[in-house]
Amino acid sequence: MRRAFVITSIITLLIIGLISILWQPILWALVIVIPLIIRGIVDIFQRRHSLLRNYPVVGHARWTMEFIRPFVRQYLFESETDGTPINRMHRSVIYQRAKGSLDSTPYGTKLDTHRVGYEWIGHSLAAKHHADHHPATKVTVGGPHCTQPYDASIFNISAMSFGALSNNAIRALNKGAALGGFYHNTGEGSVSDYHLEFGGDLVWQIGTGYFGCRDAQGNFAAEAFRQVATKPSIKMIEIKLSQGAKPGHGGILPAHKNTNEIARIRLVEPKTQVDSPPSHSAFSTPKEMMHFIQQVRELSGGKPVGIKLAIGRTSEFIALCKAMLATGFAPDFITVDGGEGGTGAAPLEFANSIGMPLREALVFVCDVLVGFNLKKQIKVIASGKVFTGFNIVKNIAVGADICNSARGMMIALGCVQSLECHTNKCPTGVATQNPALARGLVVESKAERVARFHKETVKASMEMIAAAGMRHMSELNRSHVFRRISETEVRRFDQIYLNLTPGSLINGGAPEKFEQPMKESSADSFMPQQIIEQSVQGLTAIK
Repeated sequence: MRRAFVITSIITLLIIGLISILWQPILWALVIVIPLIIRGIVDIFQRRHSLLRNYPVVGHARWTMEFIRPFVRQYLFESETDGTPINRMHRSVIYQRAKGSLDSTPYGTKLDTHRVGYEWIGHSLAAKHHADHHPATKVTVGGPHCTQPYDASIFNISAMSFGALSNNAIRALNKGAALGGFYHNTGEGSVSDYHLEFGGDLVWQIGTGYFGCRDAQGNFAAEAFRQVATKPSIKMIEIKLSQGAKPGHGGILPAHKNTNEIARIRLVEPKTQVDSPPSHSAFSTPKEMMHFIQQVRELSGGKPVGIKLAIGRTSEFIALCKAMLATGFAPDFITVDGGEGGTGAAPLEFANSIGMPLREALVFVCDVLVGFNLKKQIKVIASGKVFTGFNIVKNIAVGADICNSARGMMIALGCVQSLECHTNKCPTGVATQNPALARGLVVESKAERVARFHKETVKASMEMIAAAGMRHMSELNRSHVFRRISETEVRRFDQIYLNLTPGSLINGGAPEKFEQPMKESSADSFMPQQIIEQSVQGLTAIK
């Protein structure tokens, strides 16, 4: 973004300088200055582009550079590598759908179908006709202990807190959710007035800081939780154990960002730094977690309660499943966050080198739930770089029931990936608490873009499964998707990711790869059993 602005500014100054030398000042003013003033006024009052409302005239540099970039790459560089967080194809798809542009492409496939890793869904000669607004795009979430089950869309807004996002961004996301009939995850920053303004369905996420439901010492406060959780807009509760972008790392709310408004919403002292611990204080063992889930469910009036986690040590998730069987309590849903998940700011090593990628984590979680006979009662939500209908199809094919998207929804809002999220200088008003920048984001128009992006992406995913001969997402399985694993070999997902037999982890028929984590796991401790035994032996030897 900055490089584009600098290059465009230099070109503009050269043109102005040339004109000023060759022409009289009055002509220069008429030809250059007056049109720029008019253009600036139009930019300030238009409601389509946040960037132009905040940066009139110069904001056009962004579209100028996007136009000339393909030519620069073609003639000056050998590499076509796109170093941005989201590649140009995905970004283009999101923009087209959000803006209501023609969602089609000329001249055929643009991907290298011969590269290792290329994936596709197999179509059927008995393809079906896809009907809009098909009930197959909804999934009912709620296990045996849930008295208020919720019908969720297969595609929703992932967790992004007020504080990380501006008030207008939260408003636009929630109004978009209300228009499109899907849910909006609050993130761990609690439920703000902006989340409730338009009545869109909410998933209230509770992190280790218990924002919005904490006492003065930062511990879980049941009554504070009940007062918020019973609000009609809140449809589900999500207990965040870890997130893909920085698993095992507590968040930090700097004092200068802890405004009076944010402090009121999060139930913390204003103008102070708030450090979220890396783990929860309301429970310390897998069994205690299950009882906490049931407590939260009862306090909310029987609404679905789930957990969100990135997969680290596999024995710990198996320990959770053992605790579900031992206590009789289980979450209604599990959100699996891939290690590639996004955030406004994270330590480099945590962002790049901690947490299992989504595909492997999703396969593992779904297989373990099947192995413990828990998959039918627990819905699995996939989160991590979900941008297109095919992303949804692939995740559901390997076992997910629902998908969440954060960055896709941000781009639908108008995010241009300027990578200024952590500086409070987001030029489009999406990730900032600066009122002057946030005002550039027009809630009504951006809400429509969010709703349109959701609708068109869900429609695309349903059209794809219809082409494969199915009418419902539940019919998808690992046999429907293919991957090139070498230049000469292609395999189906069910040949790459072997399905477990239901109950096999209970009945002793687990595959060899599960033997070690099964031995290490215990419903009574998150710490692997092998390490506990070694510690006890070590203490005994010392004594």
